[in-house]
Amino acid sequence: MAEYKRILLKLSGEALAGEKKTGFDEKTCVTVAKQVKRLVDDGIEVGIVTGGGNFWRGRSSEKIDRTKADQIGMLATVMNCIYVSEIFRSVGLKTTVFTPFLCGTMTKLFSKDEVNACFEKNEVVFFAGGTGHPYFSTDTSTVLRAIEIEADVILSGKSIDGVYDSDPAVNPAAKKFDEISIDEVIDKRLGVIDLASAVLCAENHMPMMIFGLNEEDSILNTAKGITRGTLVTA
Repeated sequence: MAEYKRILLKLSGEALAGEKKTGFDEKTCVTVAKQVKRLVDDGIEVGIVTGGGNFWRGRSSEKIDRTKADQIGMLATVMNCIYVSEIFRSVGLKTTVFTPFLCGTMTKLFSKDEVNACFEKNEVVFFAGGTGHPYFSTDTSTVLRAIEIEADVILSGKSIDGVYDSDPAVNPAAKKFDEISIDEVIDKRLGVIDLASAVLCAENHMPMMIFGLNEEDSILNTAKGITRGTLVTA
């Protein structure tokens, strides 16, 4: 029995790239698609935001104007969403990709009413292009879309399996939290999500589950409240 009715799933670009660290790992994307299909078949409504770090990060180059760099990052998320949505279709799901700016016929312009209409047709909805503005990360667009579509929870699938008190890649003794409040995340500057996103979560009481995307059935288990990740309460 699923715990949530409507979820917003955040997929990091790095996690989608798998061990290659860049571009797409098709096997990883198919695994994600099959798990999401089982959720949809169980009656859960799924919205998805993808990061763009498998192609570009806004601050990757100091030689490029920040606004232009962030725009490249937005387009990276559009590429990711179009690709992943097609992988989803290959396993029998119906999908629609929304952006906050026009992309010709490739995507639809974001509208809450249109999103709800898609959910009524059992479609998986992708939110690409971030907020459409520079200086805002995909963390911010994830929280914003989750609030707008009235999701029950944000499920954030990363290449790391939870929230730690320090970087486990640097500190082998880093401690992982099973549960932590968003206020603690803000106070301790833990870097789970950026500060603007964390404050938005806190103000709108939006809970978040941080989990390792590449663990077996991690999306399914996390959606059902079974996870080795971290619950961030709000």
